[in-house]
Amino acid sequence: MTGSRVVALGHYQPAKVLTNDDLAAMVDTSDEWITSRVGIRTRHVGGPDEPVDELAAHAAAKALASAGLQPADIDMVLVATSTAIDRSPSMSARVAARLGMGSPAVMDINVVCSGFTHALATADHAVRAGAATRVLVIGADKMGDIVDWTDRSTCVLMGDGAGAAVVTADPDAGDRPGIGPVLWGSVPGMGNAVRIEGTPPRFAQEGQSVYRWATTQLPPIARKVCERAGVAPEDLAAVVLHQANLRIIEPVARKIGAVNAVIARDVVDSGNTSAASIPMALSKLVERGEVESGAPALLFGFGGNLSYAGQVIRCP
Repeated sequence: MTGSRVVALGHYQPAKVLTNDDLAAMVDTSDEWITSRVGIRTRHVGGPDEPVDELAAHAAAKALASAGLQPADIDMVLVATSTAIDRSPSMSARVAARLGMGSPAVMDINVVCSGFTHALATADHAVRAGAATRVLVIGADKMGDIVDWTDRSTCVLMGDGAGAAVVTADPDAGDRPGIGPVLWGSVPGMGNAVRIEGTPPRFAQEGQSVYRWATTQLPPIARKVCERAGVAPEDLAAVVLHQANLRIIEPVARKIGAVNAVIARDVVDSGNTSAASIPMALSKLVERGEVESGAPALLFGFGGNLSYAGQVIRCP
């Protein structure tokens, strides 16, 4: 089996920015209330003329340009999303059409907030098995379409955006794989703690249950991800957790023991963008030069379905 690696990243967010003060004019809240509880100051929201696949295609185009590849070079497209209203065509098929691709395999993956790390593992497995050579992996969600903007407990959290990664075969990986082994799982009995249900669909969660689960159960799992990759937590250059809120990100990162790592805090400016949050945050770290090429980064998604998935990658 050959290995695989992430060779390029890209991200995209709608132009409209919604501040905490904007939200305070809509619901009973304030900048102080929001920042003290979740650490979010702004979020980007798309308009009715900006569908999920358009956000995804913009991020994908940037990743392809960074990789020096053409759309026709891609033989598989995976889109992690939980905000695709239509069942068919899939988001992945629509992205492939927008980019003018030839005949790639297309697949959507709905694991909500841990969707991107599930999709990245799927891409790695496809390359290792010889089923694909160049895979476009996208996390894209338009949470503004499914949030209840009259519910101050949830509307303050969410934002829209997309992040993308180009994964290619890496036959010379040896004992330093570009994408390390995945560790994934779920807590089915607590799946109702995060929900997107109804017609029209609406987001809801049991915030305290999610907080307790994330801060107590996930740090040892994340450390085990590092163990599987053969990387000690203190040797990580970056930790990119799902950008749920700072009250989860900071204690989980601290308990992992990544004392020398840059901790992604994109949630402050972008809010919780579900499957988009990890690739967007990582893309920004790399774009700003905060993580060196080849440096190990822990990616760890968690949330909806009370599912989780993580791997250590070498940054492009």
